[in-house]
Amino acid sequence: MKNKFRFLNLNIKTFLYLYAQISPNVLNIAKMTYNYHTPVMLREALEGLDIKPDGVYVDVTFGGGGHSRAILEKLGPKGHLYSFDQDLDAMAGAPKDERFTFVRSNFRYLGNWMRYYECDHVDGILADLGVSSHHLDEGERGFSFRYDAPLDMRMNQQARLTARQVVNEYSEQQLADILYLYGELKDSRRLASAIVKLRAQNAFETTGQLAEAMAPLLGRQREKKDMARVFQALRIEVNGEMTALRQMLETTTKVLAPGGRLVVLTYHSLEDRMVKNVMRSGNMQGNTEQDIYGNTISPLRPVGKMQTPSQEEQTANPRSRSAKLRIAERTED
Repeated sequence: MKNKFRFLNLNIKTFLYLYAQISPNVLNIAKMTYNYHTPVMLREALEGLDIKPDGVYVDVTFGGGGHSRAILEKLGPKGHLYSFDQDLDAMAGAPKDERFTFVRSNFRYLGNWMRYYECDHVDGILADLGVSSHHLDEGERGFSFRYDAPLDMRMNQQARLTARQVVNEYSEQQLADILYLYGELKDSRRLASAIVKLRAQNAFETTGQLAEAMAPLLGRQREKKDMARVFQALRIEVNGEMTALRQMLETTTKVLAPGGRLVVLTYHSLEDRMVKNVMRSGNMQGNTEQDIYGNTISPLRPVGKMQTPSQEEQTANPRSRSAKLRIAERTED
């Protein structure tokens, strides 16, 4: 059996897990997406969307296309799927299907593009906020400390701001804020101070140089986790991820049709807190309004409880371990 599926570049556990997820055609999905990104919580995401064959759906994070192809599997001839991604590498894997439209753009512009396509309302929106395996494994993009590569970290390769500029040009206070807010690092001030002192001698050019400078400051027991947080903080800043997420979430309540579903996969507490607040109250702060009977007034209603990957999936795909899936439904206007 190993030899039979070697062409997929899958280990047996991963293959069996993916095969069990949605349909017999999942094999084709695995072949086209595994090298780019293994879709996380695929079955749960599809169930959360509650797909109608003739519905209109949006996958705002196309990535390797695993979720998008699975949605297309469930759509009939009158259904349609719009998928967003700002990365040129992702666009190369877009399926050729008249029911599919690839939008090469950041999902913060969801509302603008839906107006452009004269699509007033959609029946479901899916957002997988994780960094794709492709980005982490392609060393030259600079997303991972496992490789020595230029300090880049741009999702959109045409964007101007790079991690090199952040590390070498931001003030010590700005760096400390980024590391604390986006990396949730308690020693953010000490780390920022060290970066500023070291860059005064020689500018940071590569991920390897930055990792080497940070390692002695992180402590051996938590070195890998905290190093990942340093790189996470820089990536979030470079790509404006929190601002983009806020804008996208604010748009979902305007774009979703009554009864439409919002399904979001988060991977760290910052984005999960934002998603949870919006789904419960309709705003980023989580401030709820009530009618005269004490009922919560919100454009969204949470559906079920927060879900996490099964132990089986975590074993097959370790990068899914931190995922949290939340579902909400658009209420009637």
